[in-house]
Parts: sequence; C-alpha cells; structure tokens
Amino acid sequence: MSTAGNKAVIAAFIEDVINEGRLERANDLVAVDFVELDPLPGQQQGREGLKDVIGGLRMSFPDMHWVVDEMIAEDDKVVVRNHWTATDSQNGKKLEFRGIVIWRIANTKIVERWAYLEAPHPA
Repeated sequence: MSTAGNKAVIAAFIEDVINEGRLERANDLVAVDFVELDPLPGQQQGREGLKDVIGGLRMSFPDMHWVVDEMIAEDDKVVVRNHWTATDSQNGKKLEFRGIVIWRIANTKIVERWAYLEAPHPA
C-alpha cells in the first residue's frame, strides 16, 4: 500500500473509531492479531483488546476528540503527532492530552502501534 493509502487508514481509524466511537469500524481497519507495543495496564492484545480500551476511554471521556497536528508516512509506518480534548465523566473536568503515535500497516490493516502520551493538562 502507498504511504497515502496508509495515511488514509490511520485517518479513518482516528475519525471513525476514536472520534465517532464506531468500534465496529475497527474490524475493517485493524488486524485481528494487532500488537499494542505500549499497552495500558490490563490491556489485552489483538483487535478486541484495542476496541475494549477505546470503548473504556469513551465511557470515561464521552466527548473525547482527537486532532491530528501532523502526520508523516514512510514505508509501512505512519507517525501522528496529535492532541485530544475530553471531559472526565466522573468530575466534569476538561482535559487536554498530547502524544505521538507510530502505527504500522500491513495488507491495508493496522498491525502494530507504539504510543507516547503526556500527562493530561487542564483544557
């Protein structure tokens, strides 16, 4: 797949799965044996583990919205510098997170992810 095609896969994942909460869309975009190289505590590997994490995040932060600040692709990898805003459903605090994610694509599916996330800041 071309670097433009790889970027399109990641853009669709961020918009459809993360921002819109359409977890079923991950079935089209993520490999079944997806590997999270920086898992959250308790996160299971595989596509279902990723969907569980995103579902949990959306429960804690129902208005979570990711913004791509920069996207760079080379070979089978896409690097995204992003920030996202969210309101904590427990206390109503508005937060902003910043991070960098490296995604690897194979056969039009996301197969691996590395992530760096800063501690949240008040929004």
